[in-house]
Amino acid sequence: MPDNATPSPRVARMIRVDQAGEYGAARIYAGQLAVLGRSADAETIRRMAEKEREHLADFDRVMTERRVRPTALAPVWHVAGFALGAATALMGPKAAMACTEAVEDVIVEHYARQEAELGGDEPELKSLIANARQDEAHHAEEAVNAGSREAPCHGPLTSAIRAGTRLAIWLSERV
Repeated sequence: MPDNATPSPRVARMIRVDQAGEYGAARIYAGQLAVLGRSADAETIRRMAEKEREHLADFDRVMTERRVRPTALAPVWHVAGFALGAATALMGPKAAMACTEAVEDVIVEHYARQEAELGGDEPELKSLIANARQDEAHHAEEAVNAGSREAPCHGPLTSAIRAGTRLAIWLSERV
């Protein structure tokens, strides 16, 4: 399918949810930086946030080119992402990293499923997804290296964030 053609409903859902996810991630990092922005821990978050802004720009471009409507839940993700980032940062830098670890683990799985589903179709989209997946895996690894697993209540915290991330994916594909 040419890049400027109207995508199939399946591909439109992929583009919509991926753009929403990158938007949500950018908002999470904005919330974390609002709390931790002047601390020594903020540099890692700033680097991750920059990558998320790059991914968001890529998916925004594809969304526009392919005429895919954004999720109607963008205003919710705007507030919820920032709130999640700020709340985990208020718990401390390790909790902020636990948030990153949890979100990125789910996103890596999500992107891997999309890549498999696309197979040989949509090479440009598949390439964007593959590049984003690699960056997200790196962010998860960086979070662990920064002490995410030492966060207070790591298990319950990351379980709740993973569940919320899966729900956000499911909703963004459909709404």
